[in-house]
Amino acid sequence: MIFWLQRTIYLHLPAFKSRNFRLFFSGQTMSLSGTFMTQVTISWLIYDLTKSAWLLGLTGFLQFIPTLLLTPFSGVLCDRLPAGALRHRWNQRNLLMLVQVLGIIVSFTLTTLTFLGLVNFWLLMIVAILGGLLKGLDMPVRYAIVIQTVDNRDDLGNAIALYSAMLSSSLLIGPAIGGMLLATVGAKYCFLYDSLSYVVALVTLAAMRLKPNLTSDIPQTNNTWQKLQEGFSYVYKALPIRVILLLLTLHGLAGASYMAILPIFAADILKGDGGTMGLLSAASSVGSLLACVYLSLRRQVLGLERVMALCPATIGIGLIAFGLSGQIWLSLLILVVIGGGSMLQVSCGNTIIQTLVEDDKRGRVMSLYSLAVIGTLPLGNLMVGSLAQNIGASYTVMGCGIVCLFEAIWFTRQLPILTKWIKLKTTSSNQLLNSTT
Repeated sequence: MIFWLQRTIYLHLPAFKSRNFRLFFSGQTMSLSGTFMTQVTISWLIYDLTKSAWLLGLTGFLQFIPTLLLTPFSGVLCDRLPAGALRHRWNQRNLLMLVQVLGIIVSFTLTTLTFLGLVNFWLLMIVAILGGLLKGLDMPVRYAIVIQTVDNRDDLGNAIALYSAMLSSSLLIGPAIGGMLLATVGAKYCFLYDSLSYVVALVTLAAMRLKPNLTSDIPQTNNTWQKLQEGFSYVYKALPIRVILLLLTLHGLAGASYMAILPIFAADILKGDGGTMGLLSAASSVGSLLACVYLSLRRQVLGLERVMALCPATIGIGLIAFGLSGQIWLSLLILVVIGGGSMLQVSCGNTIIQTLVEDDKRGRVMSLYSLAVIGTLPLGNLMVGSLAQNIGASYTVMGCGIVCLFEAIWFTRQLPILTKWIKLKTTSSNQLLNSTT
């Protein structure tokens, strides 16, 4: 029975045949679920302490500023480091392990102070900013190193899809458990879970054995600014990547920023508590997980651009409906749809970019991808926090939905040339692969 189950998993999810990927997947799922749990818990505590939508948005803005500033430089560093071990040299895995150690220090400090009853608004804001700092250091490395964890290059697309599934499952597990802990034993146990999850991630990373990537042996310039310029120039000239990053940037500003004011909906509009906040956060993650299951079963990149075109329209309609809803059950269903559309959009973009990008520029391009997905959230959070303070949370979310509908119209007009480029790139890659086998 176990052998049959293992064979079935490997047949449909071939990336799991690689030991390194299994370790990376399990450890990062645990770690990221703790991270997202802490984010939800901090947001709830800040609004519970201050009752201010503007301070909630400000915290979200300050939380992602370090991410915005550090991510491009982390991408340059990632391209300079090999994936696996070289004697007496740093590598991508060691950089991730260092971030886990720093995360343990920050998280255990917050946990201890919370158990002692010393938590306040300023402490929560400082921890949120430190969390953004750690994200800026490790996000491009996470995206880049997942390519090195699979033994067979043919399993690359499945590994990327499963990585997206890992993110969405973490988004589901973290807020869901966090909501239950908030409603029963309190925020301090949410922070304790996060602290322990960092330890699990550190152990699994230490157990991985990665080979150095070939590009690590290519002579490279030490000029950081020149490396950054090369990355921006490459993205600008690669039309599919440029268009996708622009769409994801707009999504971060309007389509995903509603998450910053979810505590307002949970407490004031839906008249709930910490458990309600956990349910709202988990609902969008359910949709994300379903979307990633669909993506993990796909084998072709071509066609994902058409899926992406449907996503902003789905998100826009969902946000308008969510702003009008006053019932918990209806809001949860709507958030499932929004979460599915958001994850499809982000994951399709990730898969296309990872497939098309050159290996020696992967870290820098994925740092720009991280900026588009995460780095735009500071402005989005500040914007929706300010608007919610002045016109109300419901009108703010509906306005974001209208922006998403305009995004859908614009991206649909890019589809013909985008499809042409993807066909050209994938055909060239297949011809090169056939000529070398």
